[in-house]
Amino acid sequence: MRKLLGVLAALAVVGAGGAFAQSDGLNDAVERSKTMVPSPPWGEGDQVGMANALGQGTWLRCAAHLAAPNAKAYELSHERSNTMPLSPFGVPLKYVYRPTVGIPGTVHAFNGEQVESGEPGAQGTQMDALGHFAILPKAWDGQGEFPSGTAQYYGGYSQDQVKPAPDSPLLKLGIEHVPPIVTSAVLLDAKAHNGGEALGAGDRVTTADIEAMLESQGLAERGILPGDVVYIHTGWSENWQDPAGNTPYYGMGPGLAYDAAQYLAEKRIVLIALDNPFTDPVNDGALQGKAGPPEGVPDGQPFAIHSFNLAEAGIHQIQNARLGELAADKVWTSCTMILPLRSRGGSGSPVRPVSIGTTGE
Repeated sequence: MRKLLGVLAALAVVGAGGAFAQSDGLNDAVERSKTMVPSPPWGEGDQVGMANALGQGTWLRCAAHLAAPNAKAYELSHERSNTMPLSPFGVPLKYVYRPTVGIPGTVHAFNGEQVESGEPGAQGTQMDALGHFAILPKAWDGQGEFPSGTAQYYGGYSQDQVKPAPDSPLLKLGIEHVPPIVTSAVLLDAKAHNGGEALGAGDRVTTADIEAMLESQGLAERGILPGDVVYIHTGWSENWQDPAGNTPYYGMGPGLAYDAAQYLAEKRIVLIALDNPFTDPVNDGALQGKAGPPEGVPDGQPFAIHSFNLAEAGIHQIQNARLGELAADKVWTSCTMILPLRSRGGSGSPVRPVSIGTTGE
């Protein structure tokens, strides 16, 4: 952490002194970082995947944004409440707010609340641990006991190593292993690429789409760098309503195409986040068994992006990112900071990602 603060402080001083223009500072940081970001294979017993790429190289790129004149902070998470949209894959979250109380003989009055029920790491803006998903050697037919013992996790970990008992926390690959994610981020505006129309249920963001967005947003030369976080604005978050009412937000959604997930893995990104509920594309009716997966999804893997990112590539994910403001201001590159809660053995965490960048870069 001291090294991080030193890098940020040093570049902030240079930027504040006007030693280089904003674009020069960003370009210089990108070039200097290219030899500073480590690459796989990682060491034996790795539990953080592509987050190993984080360090002085990514911090340097980040610091250039912090030093830029007129930089602005953006909230990339939704407010959490009892009335927000709820994932069908997590226990509904319920907060109980306690009455104001005091201590006899003092002038103090204080308030508190508690989580009465629910799965905080599966609701709202949340981040997946690598141990959230595993892959079976063959598709389960639904007959008999679920063969969890055959599951294989990121890094070749077995079920016995990760979750040896039904009620055990994750002994490997839990959310507590994720380091502070402080790095450069690229925002790709798929809604703008789609003629200003939000993507619909089952729509996929492909490799061709990503390359076209990089070109149209003036990012083709920079590209996507090792250690980057990639945010994709689909416009689906326009369906996020609080109170949720009858919003279709969690019933379906656009998502990342399988070829795009492979492309981003080749670029060695640390994390992917979309303003959608599942990261994967989901057709209307698919969750109810009334429709199949979108075109291009591997057989037996309706959530193939989850499987690939978490269990194979070691790339973390955030669902339900709030990206509309960042896209409206055309903050195509930024410094992003992501800090999941260090819940020992957790498969996910509520998260409050932020980005700091300059309008119209």
